Amino acid sequence: QVQVKESGGGLVQPGGSLRLSCAASGRTFSVYAMGWFRQAPGNEREFVSAIRWSTGYTYYTESVKGRFTISRDVAKNTVYLQMNSLQPEDTAVYYCVATPGYSGPYSYGSSYEYWGQGTQVTVSS
Repeated sequence: QVQVKESGGGLVQPGGSLRLSCAASGRTFSVYAMGWFRQAPGNEREFVSAIRWSTGYTYYTESVKGRFTISRDVAKNTVYLQMNSLQPEDTAVYYCVATPGYSGPYSYGSSYEYWGQGTQVTVSS
């Protein structure tokens, strides 16, 4: 069974930075793509960013472009999300996702087979 586990959330002041990490482990798992979604209270879940494992191609939602950077460590099956210039509207539970094959657009939650439990990111003064 494949497990996906996030770490690195917390409380940060507006303008600050956080780095999220997520490792995929378990049975032999060949990653096709990993990424991040988030959900704020009262809001629908939204796509944040994704990275294609073989090429390193990255994808971002418009609101985080220029502030967030997704990267990967292929040997460790780990994806990172560096979040800079954080704003209160970035407050949400952030979920790591992974898929062993292409199942649809990177921004669709249904394209990912494995989901983490989520990590809370709170941006507040």
